[in-house]
Amino acid sequence: MTTQQFDALVRQYEKLVFTVCYQMVKDYQEAQNLTQETFLSAYLHRESCRPDSAKAWLVRIATNKAKDYLKSAYARRVEADGGQAAELLADPALLPEEDALSREGMEAISRHIYSLKEPYSQVSVLFFLQEKSVE
Repeated sequence: MTTQQFDALVRQYEKLVFTVCYQMVKDYQEAQNLTQETFLSAYLHRESCRPDSAKAWLVRIATNKAKDYLKSAYARRVEADGGQAAELLADPALLPEEDALSREGMEAISRHIYSLKEPYSQVSVLFFLQEKSVE
């Protein structure tokens, strides 16, 4: 596939690729990034594209890019929720914006704990917020 053919392919399918990415990630900016990543990957591997299946090939690349993004976003969220906020609060050498963000995180956690039904709320307050032992 020549560069001119690839340019025509981009112009023809850029809206389709963006739509696929946006429908999956529900974030306009990330969909734009994923669209660019899709076409970059397609360009790097353009020799593996059969001319009769270019549309399906691009949609598959876009879908895989979006899936990879969603997996990594989930992993980042789970990792951050897994006690990182408590570790940040324990560090006295935080920058002011890091300190503010960590306080916001703890406030969000506190709101969630206080919104629990009894007896879960009372137990959670004692254990997580007041750092009482299990006994």
